[in-house]
This record gives sequence, C-alpha cells and structure tokens, in this order.
Amino acid sequence: MTTQTETEIQTTATPFTLKPQHTIPRGPVTATLNFYQPPSDDSKPFNYVESPPPGEPQRNYSDVTHDVTVQDIRGQETAFNIDTHAFAAVQDIESQASRATFEDEEAIKQIYYPEVEQLLLQQTGAKKILLFDHTIRLATPGAARAPVNRVHIDQTAESAAQRVRFHLPPPEADEALKGRYRIINVWRPLNPPIVAHPLAFADSTSVPDEAMVGIQHRYPDRTGETAAVKYTEGQRWWYWSGMEEGERLLLQCFDTAGGARVPHSAFVDPRSEAGAGRESIEVRALVFG
Repeated sequence: MTTQTETEIQTTATPFTLKPQHTIPRGPVTATLNFYQPPSDDSKPFNYVESPPPGEPQRNYSDVTHDVTVQDIRGQETAFNIDTHAFAAVQDIESQASRATFEDEEAIKQIYYPEVEQLLLQQTGAKKILLFDHTIRLATPGAARAPVNRVHIDQTAESAAQRVRFHLPPPEADEALKGRYRIINVWRPLNPPIVAHPLAFADSTSVPDEAMVGIQHRYPDRTGETAAVKYTEGQRWWYWSGMEEGERLLLQCFDTAGGARVPHSAFVDPRSEAGAGRESIEVRALVFG
C-alpha cells in the first residue's frame, strides 16, 4: 500500500512558471520503474538520439517493469554523499537565473553555467570543471525532450573517456585521462516545487556492476554509449519530494576513483494530481581532480 505525507502549497514562484495549487506527495511510495530487457535476437542494443535511418527502429531493446519502493530523502539530505552513493542533495542555492534565462540558450550558458561550475567546485573539491551540454525536459504533450521513464545511466567508462577526448585537445586530454575524472549532472526544477514526474535515483552501493548494460547511443555524427540497468534484488531507490527553486541534485554518472554511479529514472507518482506538470534542466559536467 502506498504511504504518503502531503503538504499543501500555494505557488507564487515568480520568475518561474506559475502553477495552480497542488499537493506535494511526500514520504515513501510504491512506483513502477522500467528496467532493461535485451533484444529478442540477442544483438547489441542501440538507440538513436535523433530520428533513425529508414527501416531502423528508434531502439532495438525493450523494457520490463518492476514495482519498487522509492524512499524520500527529504529531511535526511545530509545522509548521502556523491563519493559513496553517487548522488548528493544541495540546498539553499542562490541563483541569478530567471525564467527568461532558461528560454534562451546563450543566457543559460552565460548566466546559469557559471553558477553550476561554482557549485561543483565547492561540492567536489575538483580542480577543473568543463560543462559540455544541458537538457531541458517538459512533461507536456509534444515536448521536444520529455522526462525519461526508463532506468539508465548517462555515461559508461568507455563514453566518459570518449567525452574527455571529444571536448579537450589531444595533449590536455591525454594528461586528464591519467588522473581522476568524473561526469556529474546537476539537476534542478524550473517550475518548483516538483509535484509530478519526480526523479528516482538508486544508491550506487545497492546496484551491482552486473546490472549495467552498455547501449550504443547513436548520434547523427558519432556513436557514444549509455548504460541501461537490469532489475536486481536489493536495489535501494530514493527521490526528493517537492524540490524547490534553491535545491540542486547532483547525479554522478561515472567516476574513475571508486566507481560510484547512479541509475536514475523519472517515474509516475500515483499520488500526483491530474494536470500537474514538471519542467527541469540538467547540466552535464566533466569534473577533473
């Protein structure tokens, strides 16, 4: 049976999108997550980032659903750290970014990127941060990029090294690959608080390496790799209820030191009210040192 604690909110969240009054679902919830199921012909799994070539499917593997208990980290944010669990919850973040910032690609890079860089420097103690892309997701019909309702990790060891070589010139890349490097996503809501389509993330220590499956991630001009995730017993799943404007979720997708990586997925919270949407942005970073 689903358990919840609910908090009534009035949204006056200018400069972000105004919402009607909704209830924030809180506490543990039983949710259905989509896990990896291999291609029926045992071929190497792939997916196309854009439209596939004629005669090719968007992806050649499928999903299998499992109901899992997703616990709420609200009130125990400091119990988790990125080196062990592969995620961290950061609060009380001040930002100069407005709603208009996130409607302009250059404004995102000029105003929001420096804030993300400083946050990562403070939270990780890294020597260098290289922000290489971002995605805005909208849980609305016809959105270009919607929340991903499939358990995955954005990077693998192979694609992380490829990223270093792709974004740095050869001499610098060669040197960087000798030391510690990570890929960390910084995730935040754009229409806070989050009341629907929240993000679930798994404690890295509860998901064995054997659950990871490399997926060819086919761009128009190159092929990268992401990881799909099989369901295994003992996985521990979390979410952060009602994420607010000043809160950031750090999701570590790869780390050469220790290997902590975070499977994650959006999910449908059965307690969310009809009409509640979600807007978010994730910025992806190479973190050196």
